[in-house]
Amino acid sequence: MPGWLIVLIVIGVLLVLIVLWGIGVYNNLITLRNRVKDQWSQIDVQLKRRFDLIPNIVNTVKGYAKHEKETLEDIVKARNNYTSATSPNEKMKANNELSNVLPRLFALSESYPDLKANENFLELQKELQETEDKIAYARQFYNDAVLKYNNKIMMVPSNIIAGLFHFAKEEFFQADESERENVKVEF
Repeated sequence: MPGWLIVLIVIGVLLVLIVLWGIGVYNNLITLRNRVKDQWSQIDVQLKRRFDLIPNIVNTVKGYAKHEKETLEDIVKARNNYTSATSPNEKMKANNELSNVLPRLFALSESYPDLKANENFLELQKELQETEDKIAYARQFYNDAVLKYNNKIMMVPSNIIAGLFHFAKEEFFQADESERENVKVEF
């Protein structure tokens, strides 16, 4: 067998291996990007559940706290901002807005003993707390998926394939500044 044929075969085998490696990296990037999207949709499901609970809570509170109109309007406004948000970043911002307003709603229950004892309000408050816990877990899983994806598109040699096919960096779901403040507990 002539030497040039052996060199040609070796080059052909190397090209096939490079193409197979590229396909593997591309498929892995697609899997990671889809995992990020899936985890975002898990957050979205919980946020929608939370926003579906809010009108029920607001209506329950309205019956007891007619003069607390500003707090109730702020909650409805924050909820509406979420429903009109179109991108994940806008939804994250709207979520942070609502997270800042909801504690004020539950503080109202302290001022109204009848409301605090209302079974419907207590059940809604419990459901909302469970939803908040699910949102926290979903945010954690989302951020883990974003970390893996972003690492993959930035690390050599997969960054070559990521650059060729325009894989974009994803944003983390970050806590709002007010969520980072220490909680004040008063007795």
